Amino acid sequence: MSRIGNKIIEIPESVTLNISAGMVDIKGPKGTMAIPVHSDMQVKQDNGSIIVERPSDSRTHRSLHGTTRQLLANGVQGVSEGFNKELEIRGVGYQANMQGKYLVLQLGFSHDIYFEPPEGIEIKANRTEISVSGINKQLVGEVAAKIRSFRKPEPYKGKGVRYKDEYVRSKQGKTVGGGA
Repeated sequence: MSRIGNKIIEIPESVTLNISAGMVDIKGPKGTMAIPVHSDMQVKQDNGSIIVERPSDSRTHRSLHGTTRQLLANGVQGVSEGFNKELEIRGVGYQANMQGKYLVLQLGFSHDIYFEPPEGIEIKANRTEISVSGINKQLVGEVAAKIRSFRKPEPYKGKGVRYKDEYVRSKQGKTVGGGA
């Protein structure tokens, strides 16, 4: 029994849905998304909600059931509210700024890093804070992870790019006056 697949997706007033064979088009105030749906899954719309049903209890249908439902729920939330990831930069001289459409990162290397966001992603930078937002949850997370990968937080001084609520465990480091 799929607990996630059986949940009903509530559709906000501002979102419209168009269900066709193998594709669900979702339109909202933030934009539009086309979500592919497996041919075995049945997507139904009634009274302002979406219901996803599976034809049998086979292993593949059970796995597709929850995945399909969650992709549709993320699409509805994305076009109505959008998704956002917050990053922060720690370190002396480390900073981020926007130059036109490029995100310019100064992370202690001999050169600046110029990052061009993909289509549908909006980035805002304020020296030590970066905000990545868009309607596609997977793409927002992917771009935030890419920015973080330029200089991951290190455990000794805590310098680097980290998520806003990320906890980085600090290590002690070397001790002075070791072996005798």
